[in-house]
Amino acid sequence: MRDGKPNNEKTPAKAASAERPAAVRRADAARIPGSSVHASLASEIGLRIVRGDYPPGTILPNEAKWSETFDVSRSAVREAIKMLMAKSLLASRPKIGSWVEPKERWNLLDRDVLAWYATSPDREVFLKTVQEFRHIIEPEATAYAAMRRTDEQMAEISQACREMGEAPSLQERTRADTRFHLAILRASGNDLLVPLGVLIESAFDHLFAYTTRELDDLQHAQKLHEAIEKNIRLQRPDAARAAVRKLLANTDEVIKSR
Repeated sequence: MRDGKPNNEKTPAKAASAERPAAVRRADAARIPGSSVHASLASEIGLRIVRGDYPPGTILPNEAKWSETFDVSRSAVREAIKMLMAKSLLASRPKIGSWVEPKERWNLLDRDVLAWYATSPDREVFLKTVQEFRHIIEPEATAYAAMRRTDEQMAEISQACREMGEAPSLQERTRADTRFHLAILRASGNDLLVPLGVLIESAFDHLFAYTTRELDDLQHAQKLHEAIEKNIRLQRPDAARAAVRKLLANTDEVIKSR
């Protein structure tokens, strides 16, 4: 593939089939609560792309085939394809159709793409990638939060930490864990980290759900979070940075143990 066009010097991957399981019907293409038909169709196709059903370079089925496969209108198919092109998963040209872009062009900071990626066969690779991101960003962000946080931001961090310890279910603990880390990014006072944190929220959700489920000692994990909260509250940047690194090391061990 060159300049966003299929490489004429190589034979593209064969055209993909839009075959579906016998049980798939129109309702399946609109199964995501609160989503339009085209958004749910985009989610179905996007998930297939990310999990490798359609490798990069694959020419996708045409509108008519998708329409028949999922029993949806062609206009819904067109809108779904546009959504996937906006996420850089697909490119399209007249007389050629739509094809899957190379992975390095995908917008991995898109909420939907992140969610699809997190459920793909490469899920553990994805989780390690998220963890590497945390090592790069979180220690310094937390140190800045300790120096810059407002009383209101501190209250938000403390509440999320407390809710983690009191959560009656894994799902509620995971959500509180995500709120805790996003609140720290906001408290860092760096305007670039705020939108970045929002974008990777789904990635955090998947990582924390995975690691919390694998943890043998939730009390130990809670104490690690409480140490971070305490050092931000007491405005000790060096200690806060060290506390985050200790938490990240613990998470690394959980992932490696799988």
